Amino acid sequence: MQLGFVSAIFPDLSLQEVLEFAAAEGFRCVEVMCWPPGKADRRYAGVTHLDVTNFGESEAAQVRRLTDARGISISGLGYYPNPLHPDPEHRRRVVDHLLKVIEAARKLDVGVVNTFIGRDHTLSVEDNWPLLMETWKPIVDAAEKANIRIGIENCPMIFTNDEWPGGKNIATSPAIWRRLFHDLKSEHLGLNIDPSHLVWLHIDAARCLREFGPRIFHVHAKDTRIDADQLYQVGIMGLGWHTPKLPGLGDVDWTHFFSALTDTGYNGPVCIEVEDRAYERSLDDRKRSLRQSRDFLKQFVSG
Repeated sequence: MQLGFVSAIFPDLSLQEVLEFAAAEGFRCVEVMCWPPGKADRRYAGVTHLDVTNFGESEAAQVRRLTDARGISISGLGYYPNPLHPDPEHRRRVVDHLLKVIEAARKLDVGVVNTFIGRDHTLSVEDNWPLLMETWKPIVDAAEKANIRIGIENCPMIFTNDEWPGGKNIATSPAIWRRLFHDLKSEHLGLNIDPSHLVWLHIDAARCLREFGPRIFHVHAKDTRIDADQLYQVGIMGLGWHTPKLPGLGDVDWTHFFSALTDTGYNGPVCIEVEDRAYERSLDDRKRSLRQSRDFLKQFVSG
């Protein structure tokens, strides 16, 4: 496995600076954020370390020079919008950009694009499904043609009352993954698994890793801390009772997780995703968060 990090934590650095930090700190890879340039609509979104809007062979060659010079690989290109947004124009823009990310990955010989399936949070799973199939079949077809694998992250994207009750990403559980893979019928569609979400969704990590091992294309290393008092106050249907933390500072059983992950034969990237606000006061704090996470995860990821 290759230890890296998600570039979203460095919105104030250029791609070159991100890669220089990665090389200096002994990381092997970086998941590079590819949002459209412009203002973000939520935290950790809107980061553009690779602008794919007009990405040609010369731009790809320049990126390869940057990575080759520092010995850092790109684990995947990341873009995490809502492709099933209820507004048709919003969906069109999102899908158009996602297709550009897939094409950029092809030009860079990066094998994975990470994203969300999306969801209209006001509708049930059943009522979302026809739009999911209509929207995602052309995306999967494009990925197959480009020989790119799509890693779907398992975060429900529910943080506020506005996103209640369904969240804005439908692909969060084994039952939905099975249906998704059955209905879309493509080996190019898989998972970008994040164990922090498995914890608060009460999904057995080892069981789901062993079931879906061949579909795991990418891994995010993020922890979460369950606030038992807040959970008592609001119950599992409430909000604010789980908090993103650095690996080792929450309730993920990392020994359990990596034991199951190695059983699957996975040997790909493991990218630290920092969403721990205790480490976001300054650029130095954010760099420290990656060093601390790296040192913790080295006991599991030695490659």
